[in-house]
Order: sequence, then C-alpha cells, then structure tokens
Amino acid sequence: MEVSGVLKEYEAAGPYRGGSSEGSPMDIRPVVRQATTVAELAAAEHLYDGPARPDWAERFLAAPGHLMLIAYLGGEPVGMVSGIEMTHPDKGTEMCLYELSVDEAHRRRGIGRVLTRALAETAKERGCYGMWVGVDRDNDAALATYRSAQARDDGDFAMLTWTFE
Repeated sequence: MEVSGVLKEYEAAGPYRGGSSEGSPMDIRPVVRQATTVAELAAAEHLYDGPARPDWAERFLAAPGHLMLIAYLGGEPVGMVSGIEMTHPDKGTEMCLYELSVDEAHRRRGIGRVLTRALAETAKERGCYGMWVGVDRDNDAALATYRSAQARDDGDFAMLTWTFE
C-alpha cells in the first residue's frame, strides 16, 4: 500500500523480532509515519476500538495539536498511537498519549515501545514540556510498554468521566 502525505519517518531504535515464512525470527524495522490523510486513518481502522468515520477522521486531522503515528511493516499498518497537545496558561504545552494499539499478531515485539518513543520525540520537537498517559493499574501489558519507553509512574489517580447523549 502506498502511503501519501508523510511528514516524517521514524526508524525503530532496535529491530522488531518478527517471524519469517519459515517460522524463524528475523530482524525487521517498522517504519512509523505521521498520518496526514483520511485514507491513512481509514487503512488503520482495524487498530481502533471501532470503525473510522470519515467526518471524524477529517475533524481529527484538522484539529491543531492532534496527531496519529502509524507503524508499518511491509507497507501494512500494524500499530498506531494518537496524541493530543494540551496547553494551559500556567503550564505550557504537554502531550497526552490518547491511545496506543498494536495488531494482535505483532504484539510483544517492541512496536508499542517504538510508537511511544516516536510520539515522545514528536512531542519534544513540537515544544511540549512532557507527555502523559492514563493507564488502568491492572493493564500489565500497557504498563510494561510505557515503562520500556522510559515513562515513570507518578502514582495513583482517579479518572472520572461524563457521557453526553
């Protein structure tokens, strides 16, 4: 699949340990690109919780400070991370890691770490003073991924939500 609108590519810091057609491990480096088109977001919808809607994808791409990085292997999307910049008058701008997803067949091979590091690097380049993510305490896989990308635990917090119908 040809991907257009690439602003920047990130090379994995280390090889992805995938499997060859013979079943033996081989080193493959995922390519991470910032999505800039609705078509790129739609091609990665198998990584979301639900189907992508074109109108929401357009709004996401048009919103300042919203970005999605997609990891590709062999031209196919195998992971994604979305981030949203938040600015406050007394704090400056920080990046919220909104969602991270890796295709089930490609998990536990470092792609989540690569995506998280790429988002952190992008946040630094954009002038953010830091990055944060909310994680359920019992989500061991997410905690391990973020820790492997040098995140530190700031302690417990409660997340309260509102649902508007």
